[in-house]
Amino acid sequence: MNKIAIIIITYNRPADMLALAINIDKLESKELLEEVIIVNNNSTESYEEVKSFIQEHPSTPFKFITSKDNLGVSRGRNFAIAQSSAPILVLIDDDAEFQDTDVLQHINTSINENPNAGILAMKILYYQNRQFQINGFPHKSFEKRKLLPSFDTYYFAGCGNVIVKEAFDKAGQFPTDFFYGMEEYDLSYRVLDAGYTIKYIADIVLLHKESPEGRQTKSDKLRGMWVNKTKVAWRYLPLSSYFTTALMWSLFFLLKSKFDLIGLIKGLGAVVSIPFKEKRELVTTTTLEYLSKVEARILY
Repeated sequence: MNKIAIIIITYNRPADMLALAINIDKLESKELLEEVIIVNNNSTESYEEVKSFIQEHPSTPFKFITSKDNLGVSRGRNFAIAQSSAPILVLIDDDAEFQDTDVLQHINTSINENPNAGILAMKILYYQNRQFQINGFPHKSFEKRKLLPSFDTYYFAGCGNVIVKEAFDKAGQFPTDFFYGMEEYDLSYRVLDAGYTIKYIADIVLLHKESPEGRQTKSDKLRGMWVNKTKVAWRYLPLSSYFTTALMWSLFFLLKSKFDLIGLIKGLGAVVSIPFKEKRELVTTTTLEYLSKVEARILY
């Protein structure tokens, strides 16, 4: 039996967090659940209803922790994971819910059946219509793989995933210089390089309340994603990937930011400076062979 910790970073969404707490409280096989760690990332909203619900449901091992600072995504997850003693970590966004009440048993079984997996990627569906959230699918070949019950892959979606604590400890934490975006790729390459695989399991289903029409991402967030993805390419991948990632993401930034030229100049400056500030930690030949085998897209 694998003891599980569910980890949530919440910020300014108390209604969603309350719905998720109710969802977790209804899960079956709670003997598998060691703790539910909720980190309030210095929110400006009141979480009193969430705290009251936790007090009224002591049979579920909730732990509500308030951070004095907004740690961002990566540092927030690192902080929360440091509070946990469980060997299996389930990380989900606060605007999501589990589809099935027996999800803990699915996670336990999947861990047992995939001993080489350091990370399990979930099936992410939109809460509103139960359709695939394609940008939450852990492979760029969506049409080819969408109906598969499982497959080896090379990254995972941040909104819902399962991480083996031993793999996390060997690979290292989420990158603390990434405030938002692409931290999953950075951790993925290090987990693969530590000798683990990443496995998609369709039986572990998360319902995400992100709108099917997508979110309007601000220009500065887009720029951060561009720079961070280029950092990942520089750190871990062949040199050609650094150049192709920088180029393709600059075009993507221009399109999605509606030609924010000032943002483009800032982004280009940050991208060009990466080789002068970042060490290269090219993944091993074994990892590159794995990436090729799972048909990873590493050009951008």
